[in-house]
Amino acid sequence: MLELQNLIKTFNPGTPNEVRALRGVTLTLERGSFLIIIGTNGSGKSTLLNAVAGTFLVDSGQITLANQNITRHTEHRRARLIGRVFQNPFSGTAPAMTIAENLALAARRGQPRGLGWALNPKLREQIRDRIRSLNMGLEDRIDNAIGSLSGGQRQALTLLMASWLKPDLLLLDEHTAALDPKSADQVIRLTHEIIQRDNLTTLMVTHSMQQAVHLGDRIIMMHRGQVLHDLRGAERARVRPEDLLNRFDAVRRREQLDAGVADMLRNTYI
Repeated sequence: MLELQNLIKTFNPGTPNEVRALRGVTLTLERGSFLIIIGTNGSGKSTLLNAVAGTFLVDSGQITLANQNITRHTEHRRARLIGRVFQNPFSGTAPAMTIAENLALAARRGQPRGLGWALNPKLREQIRDRIRSLNMGLEDRIDNAIGSLSGGQRQALTLLMASWLKPDLLLLDEHTAALDPKSADQVIRLTHEIIQRDNLTTLMVTHSMQQAVHLGDRIIMMHRGQVLHDLRGAERARVRPEDLLNRFDAVRRREQLDAGVADMLRNTYI
């Protein structure tokens, strides 16, 4: 279970560039839930993901994962509990190392290090078996450098690495945004299969309304660092892409109205 209590984060406080990125976000994600986060640029969705991952520490509030208070934990310490796939297919892997070597590192994430062979015959066979399940024909290329692969192939392997140890939380940060449509569809199919198979608690950020309505069991829309809409249960089951787009349009209209009122008041008192 993931619990977020009143998370607040301000970047560049007290300067002309001050950004109140998170404004008291409170959220509970039950074990095995798959939450989709949507929102316009600057809404706080990626900031929320980074706050949970430990990319930076929040100014105040509390983050609890698997009954552990991880609020002040560093990013590498949280890696024992969290798997993550980044937007850039070339992040999260060591390009000069082989496919097998990258997956061997993933298999030992958060575990004590010692002297010994990281890639023993048993692990190599496990790696081949898991890669074979991707149906991408990579099981006979495990000694190739992972940097030589296409973006879609690399992102599929990154997803496999992030989920290898069945983390308490899987974070997906617009992980298909940089892919071509065919590769994106393939990675989304693998995403769904892995999450369903391992019953992974998942938090996914996306700009795709199609992905939002076809994945996950809950959708939240963020705006200006706050949760604006929280769709779950029957309401979530009924939602369509056009419904989400209508909610975005309503936010834009309200923003324009608020700006118009502010200009009117400003002109009135000048």
